[in-house]
This record gives sequence, structure tokens and C-alpha cells, in this order.
Amino acid sequence: MRIAMLSYRSKPHVGGQGIYIRRLTRELVALGHTVEVFSGQPYPELDEGVTLTKVPSLDLYRPGDEFRNPRPSEFRDLVDVEEWLTMRSGAFPEPVTFSKRVVKLLAERRDDFDIVFDNQTLATPLLGIEGPSTVGLPLATTIHHPITMDRRIELAAAPWLRRKQGSRIRVELPKLGVWRWYSFLNQQKRTAPQLRRVIVPSESSKRDVVREFGVDPGRIETILLGVDDRFVPPTEPRVPGRILAMASADAPLKGISVLLEAFAKLVTERELELVLVTKPKEGGVTEKLIAKLGIEDRVSFANGLTDDELVALMGSAELACVPSLYEGFSLPTAELMACETPLVVSRAGAIPEVVGPDGLCADVVEPGDVGELTAALAALLDDPERRAEMGAAGRRRVKELFSWSAVAASTAQVLEDVIAEYDAERGRNAAAAPTTEEN
Repeated sequence: MRIAMLSYRSKPHVGGQGIYIRRLTRELVALGHTVEVFSGQPYPELDEGVTLTKVPSLDLYRPGDEFRNPRPSEFRDLVDVEEWLTMRSGAFPEPVTFSKRVVKLLAERRDDFDIVFDNQTLATPLLGIEGPSTVGLPLATTIHHPITMDRRIELAAAPWLRRKQGSRIRVELPKLGVWRWYSFLNQQKRTAPQLRRVIVPSESSKRDVVREFGVDPGRIETILLGVDDRFVPPTEPRVPGRILAMASADAPLKGISVLLEAFAKLVTERELELVLVTKPKEGGVTEKLIAKLGIEDRVSFANGLTDDELVALMGSAELACVPSLYEGFSLPTAELMACETPLVVSRAGAIPEVVGPDGLCADVVEPGDVGELTAALAALLDDPERRAEMGAAGRRRVKELFSWSAVAASTAQVLEDVIAEYDAERGRNAAAAPTTEEN
């Protein structure tokens, strides 16, 4: 197959989508398929044999210059103007503006591909890909989880009113800001039910996509994600008292505030350190909470790590915590299990599916419960024998279930089915069309 894979942004170091793009495309190429990734900024890191076609945006959220105002010379067309105006209104424009750009590119190259495979852009213009007058190629998509879940959690955490003191008083309405930012969900909710085939990474995500987006369950395929072979148990001793968490620090979805409060209770009686694998927002919620709890000297951040550095860090911790309030799969959980790092995780989204139902691979607590998380972390810190057993069980589960080569094989089968279904549908339509003589 010749696959055009779409990803409106593909962060290489933060979040699971960049990992998904890189690992899946590598394994699809290994199976003999041709894969070209069309991506906006930040661009993905791809392996040899996978082609990248850049679909540049105005890059309005580049690190260190977020929500920037481009110079007039940077504007190329009306889509750029739309992107900038949407950003200035407080909404997130990239899914829609990327889709408009990429549909135009694909229309010029329709003969180069057999199928288009979208990675959760879900913008309405993509529906034109299957139209013979636009692109004329079959379309399948991955939905990792419905972003309505993120919006719900952020709305619950945001106050209605915030006043900032300074040279002048500034009034903000955070809840309205959250609604505006997530306005792209209106298009996603209209688009998802019209998609020919949807791939999800867990049964939990499948249930949520059906409920939140109204997708016909008969059109959904569940394909578990994989763990790269480089995630292995450590060869060096683990650092005593080190707890590790992988998260987007200032996103309420990740539950980091719950972990920080639990950690603050634990360090009153123990010599511990907490490493957060993320780049925190300067002056953001996480930094403020760390200062408020008085644990600045016990918490450190790691970001921009190479794959090997990340594996070494994961294997250096005595235990790790995944306190998320929701996850569509949680790749970090599976990767930590591959490193034999014992886990305390929240009973949220697909995390229980990843760690398994028997409790051998992780201790599972209620999301958002500081007391239960504190007790679970303390119990595991006090039981080195159980930590070793848990780590070994976690690695066995990963080896049995989470393989990127298996993900690629299953995904390729779904894409081949979509191509066959699309071709058959076009054949029926052509046969049913009136001939010239009939007219």
C-alpha cells in the first residue's frame, strides 16, 4: 500500500501522538508499505524509509513564543489569515487550517497514494478526501480518545472568574476561555460519525468515542498500542527514594496536582525525590503548587530527552506514578512496565486495561484521591519484594500484548479493508450511473 498519513502536529518529545506516528510508520514500512507523513509544526521525528512532507502553519504556538503575532510577510494566503484570527479569538485553529492545506496538497497528488490515514485531525474538510471531485481516495482515521474528555476535566478545574492584581486589575473568565479554546470540537463531533473506519487504542476509548462522538461501533476497530524494544529493565541500581511521573505538567487531565499533594505528605517522613518528565509552564499551575507545598528542593523536571535517556530515567526510579484523570491508552504506563518499574496508577480511562485486571502489574487507586494515592505510594515504597514482583509481572504483560509490529500488521489489515470497501462502493456507483445512451 501507498499510505498518506496525516498529523496536524506531531510533537516528538511530549505526548503520545508523536510516538504513535514514529513507531507505527516505521513498522508499516518494515512490512513493505510506502508511508509519507504530512504534518504541521512541530514536525515529527521519523525513522529511515518514512518520508516527511511538511505542511507549514504559522506556528503560532512555538515554544517560547506562544500566541505570537506573525509579521505581515509571513502570511501566504487566506488560510493563514483564518489561522491567526481564530487564534486571536481564543480558539485553537490548527485542525481546521491543517486540513484545508493538506486536502489541497493531496488533490495534486492523488495518483501517489492508495489511502489517506488521518491521526485525529477530524476536521470537516477532510471528508472531501473521498470525493472524486476533490481527492478521490479512501479515508481512515485514528481517534486516540475524544477530546471532549479533556474539555470536561479542564472546565471542572477552571474558575468562572479570576482577578489579577498589578499596575491595574485584570479580570479573566477562565471557563469561557476553555469553551472557546475547545470550539474545534464542534467540527470533530460532526466529522467523526461520517468517517468510513475509525481505529482506537482501547475498549475504553471505543466506548467513549461511541458515546461522545456518536460513531457507529460497527465502524470502530480496537488496536492496542505497542512498546518499542528499547524499553528494557535497567542495568544500573535504581535510585533510592526516586519517584517518577510522565505528564504534561499544567494539564489538569494528567492529575499532577494530586501527585504533588501526596508527595508533599510523604516527604514529611521520608527521604524522597520526585522527577516529572515534562517542561513546566513558567509560573504555571504546577510551579505555583510546588512552591505552595514547599517541596521545591525535592521536585525536578526532565525534558528534551533522547529515547535512550528516557529509558535510563524510567529504569532509575524505585517506582512510578500515573495519576491521570483520564487516558485513551497511556503509552508511558506500558513503557514503564517494560522497564520493570513498579507502578501506582489511577483507575481512569484505559489505564486499567493497560495494567491488567489482576493487580499484579500496578496498584490502582481512584483518580483525584490524594489520601488513597499517598497510602498506595507509601505501601509500595516500604515493600521492595513486592516492587520487584510487580516490575517483573509488568514486563511479562508488555511482552505478551504490546508490540508495534503487531499494531502495524493489524492497522494494515484495516486499511486494506477500507480500500476494498471504497473501491467496491465506487464500482457499484459507476454501474448504477446512467449511460450516455440512457440519457
